[in-house]
Amino acid sequence: MDIFFPLDEIDNAARTFLQIINEKKIIALHGQMGAGKTTFVHAICDVLGVQDAVSSPTFSIINEYTTKENNAVFHIDLYRLKNEAEAIAAGVEDCLYSGNLCFIEWPEIAPGILPDEMVHCYLSVKGNNERMLQIKL
Repeated sequence: MDIFFPLDEIDNAARTFLQIINEKKIIALHGQMGAGKTTFVHAICDVLGVQDAVSSPTFSIINEYTTKENNAVFHIDLYRLKNEAEAIAAGVEDCLYSGNLCFIEWPEIAPGILPDEMVHCYLSVKGNNERMLQIKL
């Protein structure tokens, strides 16, 4: 399924996305640098009522946020890691198998530790302020 959206309507895209994925918990975010992966996670967190500051986990590797229902949301960025062993050492598996919603940026760095049952999302830039989100359930 594809969602085409201008950046000023990203919250609507996030709501639609959450309806599409339903109860699925592990979301792999694919896209070039600057495609808007972190921005999209921020919009989803806004829709979920996260009060924490949502930011890129590029240096921390894992950010944990709490929704208004007191559920954890993990935002993982594997960009700085070299392989699956480094991802395991960083605690990524603990997040993936916690039962909580997890967003993984750069999942291709550690494919061997990712569960089979996950949603793959491909973000791409389409014009100055527009994005395309392709969802593969």
